[in-house]
Amino acid sequence: MKVHTFATDIQDPLRRGRQIGERWADEIRRTVSLYLDFFPRVGISAQQVRSIGDSSLGALEAWCPDLACEVMSIAAGAQLPIWQLASLNARTEILAVMPASTEGECSTAVYAPSGSTAPRTIQTWDWHDSLVPDGLLLQLLTRRGLTVKLFTEFGMLGKIGVNSAGLGLHFNILHHDSDNDDAGVPVHAIARRLLEEATTVQEAIELARSAKVSASTVLTVFSRLEEEGPRAASIELSPSRTAVVLPLEKDWILHTNHFLDPVLSQGERTPDKTTTYARLEHLHAVCSGMAVSDVRARAGAMCGAAGDQAPICFHADMSMPDTERWETLLTLGIDTENCALEYVAGNPKVLADEGFERF
Repeated sequence: MKVHTFATDIQDPLRRGRQIGERWADEIRRTVSLYLDFFPRVGISAQQVRSIGDSSLGALEAWCPDLACEVMSIAAGAQLPIWQLASLNARTEILAVMPASTEGECSTAVYAPSGSTAPRTIQTWDWHDSLVPDGLLLQLLTRRGLTVKLFTEFGMLGKIGVNSAGLGLHFNILHHDSDNDDAGVPVHAIARRLLEEATTVQEAIELARSAKVSASTVLTVFSRLEEEGPRAASIELSPSRTAVVLPLEKDWILHTNHFLDPVLSQGERTPDKTTTYARLEHLHAVCSGMAVSDVRARAGAMCGAAGDQAPICFHADMSMPDTERWETLLTLGIDTENCALEYVAGNPKVLADEGFERF
């Protein structure tokens, strides 16, 4: 995956969306085309894709009109039908209705101790390599004057990021029995709105709870500031309910792709073959070494003695169909003190050995 960067100071979502759509039209159209080709090959009809995309945009418009406006203006700038850009932003909602659940993706570790030490975080982003030849690091300015820096797929509102108030967010997909085709607010849009509007963990929790979802996801949020409420939390979203998972003893939040909340875990829909349990066990085993300020050392500790053969590192098996092929496309740490993302297009071993870029 090639990572591109772009900064905009346009605060109006209509003008900003048009700017992004025009500037990155080729990459956005390519990403949309790849997903629209992918969905039918995993058992989701074109009619169902469009229906969920349209309805999810309607849910977004009711919940956050500015972000719905931005989706529509990106589509206009990229010269795409609105339903196609809406379907891309609802890709998690669309994939939630697959006939069978797929393997999980992404491993997250957040160390958020009390006191003045800023959170120390790292995440792998594992996905189908064929769907993301290019990724985007975007810097934007909100209506409230906050700077937001985030990583996302081209044409998609958000994913992983940080804002200048010192709030950071990591993103992992989940699967629950209650996932459905009712087309709720796109979870990627929820992540984006939290980064635009929340300045504390408690504000992020309350904002996430206000969204009705049809697909499950966990948003792990954390703050550089000491707060009366939690300094870090995993917000587990599902159509059934929203739960908040607080740090373990020793101030760690570790998350992969299954529910940790005891009630929601009863409806877990991740298949038995998944790696999510092995990856979480691995994170527990190595987390003590990840409480360091240097992200290269953190990445090395995340792999542990197994290096790039650790369960948190995915390698694309080119003998497999692309619908069953996974790769660790990005490793990223979040610096909440300086509103920065430290990343490499590769797995944690690559970051540890070769260094990182800072955005």
